[in-house]
Amino acid sequence: MAAGPSQTQTTCYRHPDRPAPIGCSRCGRPICIDDAIDAPVGYLCPECARQPSHVQRVERRVSRAGDARATRGLLAIIVVVYLAQLASPTLWQYGALNGPFIAAGEWWRIVTSGFLHSQGLILHVAFNGYLLYQLGRMIEPGVGTSRFLALFFAGLFGGAAGALLLDWSAFTIGASGAVFGLMGAALVLLRRRGINPWRTSIGTLVIINLVFTVLAPGVSLGGHVGGLAGGALAALPMFRSSRPDGQETTVAWVVAGVLGVAALGLGVFGPVL
Repeated sequence: MAAGPSQTQTTCYRHPDRPAPIGCSRCGRPICIDDAIDAPVGYLCPECARQPSHVQRVERRVSRAGDARATRGLLAIIVVVYLAQLASPTLWQYGALNGPFIAAGEWWRIVTSGFLHSQGLILHVAFNGYLLYQLGRMIEPGVGTSRFLALFFAGLFGGAAGALLLDWSAFTIGASGAVFGLMGAALVLLRRRGINPWRTSIGTLVIINLVFTVLAPGVSLGGHVGGLAGGALAALPMFRSSRPDGQETTVAWVVAGVLGVAALGLGVFGPVL
């Protein structure tokens, strides 16, 4: 079962109706994604970027429709799969994460489980879809589509590995592992930009969702914590310098691949381990 969005968050000083996960590197004012202007070190608000003393090249990171195409695509897949589940209530049985079935050769479950949800509980898919949209809209325009997909699948595979590690024989479904992966990535990327993530809405979101994971029944602790760790690991190589390069993308995908192999290994050899 997915966790809900944060109720407490900082808002943009220019757009009070929008969340502000970023602070200006110069003046410290909270700014939304649409107002964040990328500088060699951190982000600037529009006022600081226009100052004559700021001679470095800056580039606006606007969340246009094309900037978050992977986010929209993943969300569309989740919705279509959910509608298919409503039409065929037993569909989840063929794609849910489950150690015994993976050990029997159904390896695809480490992927398909991340797109299935409880058809009898619409809040499950609604919360995951909402968080995927919000996090994707924040992360994908800044890191690019390929890196964003690497973060998503690192969280998905990390969540699958964590769920299998703690309860090998359970049936587990939901995009929560991937969503937690994006949360973990956001924490790392904010820190890379010189922003304390625990003073932003992202830090609050992570804490609330972890508390919910521990206290709520029927929630996969391994899936959520594993996803959080997977996304954070894949984000570590990103933005070590002022400009990202292709090597960072390759490393992020390698991390996602290793986590996928780990999940598959736990599915196949879980009882032995």
